[in-house]
Parts: sequence; C-alpha cells; structure tokens
Amino acid sequence: MSPISIPFSLSALRAASAGLRPPVAIALGPEGIVVGTAGQEIATTKLAGATLPAGAILPGITEANLAQSAEIVTAIRAVLTRVETRGRAATMVVPDAAVRVFLLDFDTFPTRREEVIPILRFRLRKSVSFDVEHAALSFQVLSEGSSRTESPWKILAILMPGAVRDEYEAVARAAGLEPGVMLPASLATLCSLQSQQAELVAFHSIHNLTIVIVSGSDFLLYRSSDLPAETAAHGTEIQRAIAVACAFFEDTLRAAPSRLLYAGALPAPEFAAILAESSTAESSFTVDPIIDLDATPGLAGDNLSGLASAVVATLAGAR
Repeated sequence: MSPISIPFSLSALRAASAGLRPPVAIALGPEGIVVGTAGQEIATTKLAGATLPAGAILPGITEANLAQSAEIVTAIRAVLTRVETRGRAATMVVPDAAVRVFLLDFDTFPTRREEVIPILRFRLRKSVSFDVEHAALSFQVLSEGSSRTESPWKILAILMPGAVRDEYEAVARAAGLEPGVMLPASLATLCSLQSQQAELVAFHSIHNLTIVIVSGSDFLLYRSSDLPAETAAHGTEIQRAIAVACAFFEDTLRAAPSRLLYAGALPAPEFAAILAESSTAESSFTVDPIIDLDATPGLAGDNLSGLASAVVATLAGAR
C-alpha cells in the first residue's frame, strides 16, 4: 500500500498542482466514472466518462464502498481507452462521503510531523466511528497561532478509513493506474478556484451534499452530509443546508453571499431552481458553475458533470 498525499487548503492545493500531481485524474462516485488527461489549457483537457449500475458504488466510512468491483474495473479500462493517458500515475478523486474532514483549533501545535500525527489521531479518536490508528490521515496548517494575540492554531485534517482507501486503490491498480494523490471530490473541485474573496461553494452528489466557505486561502466552514434515502426529500434538505450555510456566512463575514459556486450531479440551473423554491431564497443569490464544462466536451449525461468538474479542477495545475 503506497502512501497517499491529501493536501487540503487552497494554498496547498495550488502548490501541489504546480507540476507535482500526475497529468491524469480519475473520479469515482455513485454517478459513475470520469477520467481526464491534462492539456496545455482547460479547453484541451480530454475527458471521458461512463455511468455505473445503481448501487455499484455506495460511499461511506463504515461499510465496503465498491459493491461491484469487477464491473468498476471493466468500466475504468473502457474509459481509459477513450483518452490518451501518459503513464500509470493518477490522481484519484473519491466521494466526500468516504472521508471525514475537520477544522480544528489548538492552543499550541508541534512543527514536526512525527509529533503532529499522534496528536491528531488522539484528538479525532472520539469523533469518528472507525479505527483512527489505521486510517489515512493528512493535515494542513491553515493559520499559525500566537500567544501574544491569544489566537489559536487552525488545522484542517482529513481521515479516511484504511479499508475504504484500499478499495479505491485496488480498483485503480487493477485497471492499470497507480494512485499518487487522493482527494475528496469537493476539495478537488476547489483546486482551480483563484478567487481571493469569500466564497460559498456547494458540491452535490446524488447521495451527499458538501458545503464549503472559503476566504482567500482559509477555510471558514466545511460541512458534508448525506441526503435522505427518499429522493423526493432531497430538495428540502438542500434548501435547509444552504440556508444554514448562508446564515453562517452572514454571521461570520457580516455580509450575505452574492453567489454560490456549484458543481454536482445536477446542472447548475436545476440546482438553482431547487433553491428558488425555498421560502428563504434571496433574489440576489445566484448559482454559478465553478467550472465551465462547455470548454471540455467528451461526457455523456449531465449527472457526470460534478465528477468532471473535480477532474478538470484537479488537472488545472498539472499541465
């Protein structure tokens, strides 16, 4: 099992993209599979995707995720024949529901990694239902604390159950790829975000909704939650989650968001229509796609657009 690097903060994501990530990326989710290879510009990025049978991928942290691994491997191989890959190394984009992301404060924080990891594992042991000691763990210092100003260290940490990571690595290797960097879909989508202003971002999967608030290179909020089993209830839950995030945005930044940057399984206009049905919807609130997929043809089906956005963003610095 090779070590997996999972950079999180926007500055780390951008630094990692400066020639360090492979020029091939693959995203797996309940919607299907998308593979991309980097060109010199976004417009020359090559994408190919395929849907999967319902239930083939069931993202989570407590059970096996890949219920039909043989079919998934076959699908990956078929998609790979439609793009020109360079080498075996690939960035893997995994569902948000397969990881746990935390924003943590510390009064003091060590600088040596060998001291940091045990502290984080101890801190997070009671926050998750899986074995922390054998989980994949990565972290990013968002801001350094100061005793003079009595400000804490702010750390973004991510955990992924070891058995779940092994599943995703195994299907990639069986299809002929070698996982290099692994990223949750929502954070992968942020790789291409260059805005230095505060932004409200939503990543929507068919079973999950992740909402992020970023400001410059800082994370103010990261909240990922499973959607109800009943599809008919998704709209209400999406409206509620966005309303709560907007309230947090306004309370924290003393201003309402003027837009929501979006990527997901629904086209942006459909997601916007769901929000417009809410009694708390703001007339000035717009929903804009975080990635313009019109410049990267090659997909069949709008439900793959979220995965495609994550792949394109991941490849943005790997040219």
